[in-house]
Amino acid sequence: MADTSFPSAIATPATTIDEVIVQLTAIVEWSKQNDSRMGYFAALYRKVTIQVKHGIAENYFDDGPRMERLDVIFANRYIHACYLYQTGQTPTKSWVRAFEATQHWWPIVLQHLLLGMNAHINLDLGIAAAETVPPGELQNLKGDFEKINQVLAGLVGGVQSELAEIWPILRLLNRFLGSVETAIINFSMEKARDAAWSFAEKLSPLSEAQRKQAIVEKDGMMALFSNVISHPGFYGSLIIGIIRLGERGTTRKRIEILE
Repeated sequence: MADTSFPSAIATPATTIDEVIVQLTAIVEWSKQNDSRMGYFAALYRKVTIQVKHGIAENYFDDGPRMERLDVIFANRYIHACYLYQTGQTPTKSWVRAFEATQHWWPIVLQHLLLGMNAHINLDLGIAAAETVPPGELQNLKGDFEKINQVLAGLVGGVQSELAEIWPILRLLNRFLGSVETAIINFSMEKARDAAWSFAEKLSPLSEAQRKQAIVEKDGMMALFSNVISHPGFYGSLIIGIIRLGERGTTRKRIEILE
């Protein structure tokens, strides 16, 4: 019988990238045991974190310890949001929208991933960058911040293949539109990253009270944007409905594919 209680280990913030991976693994395993769609984003995010860890080990980033600090602060925002939601507390609005969507059958896997990315990149990444270094050192972080996007771009092809395994018709579309689709996804991630950096620059010089207010305002904007992802109009919803009916496998199987 599955253990439905959310893993208590994630209540304590991670302090290293290895601890982040352990906590993300706990969320993924819990999601598989409980057929929770929360596992879609968690599985993808763990994969990204492992790639960042490899990059740090291989001196890909200009400052490995600083990058690990950014990664840990960044990941803790997602992990803590998961814990708050699953224990009846309230995380940021944009994460509430992403988690609430996991309770419903109709959103496709890609929508769940996009809702997670909306909350985590558009809101959390800028906050994490501003918290990683003092205001006077923020510009020194920009080079490594931009390298994160290169890590994400390197994973796009794999994610496309995994989504095609879940929705086989996508494999045919990838054959004809693969390079176009990849370019669009990479462009979108680059725009999101640039917006996150601008948000970090805005937050960095502010007082704690001013930061909190700016975060509340940004969170409200991202929560509204999540509606565009969840409800993309009549024709968009029709296409998504067709995709959803064609998605294969159980929730657990889809999580395993995304791993």
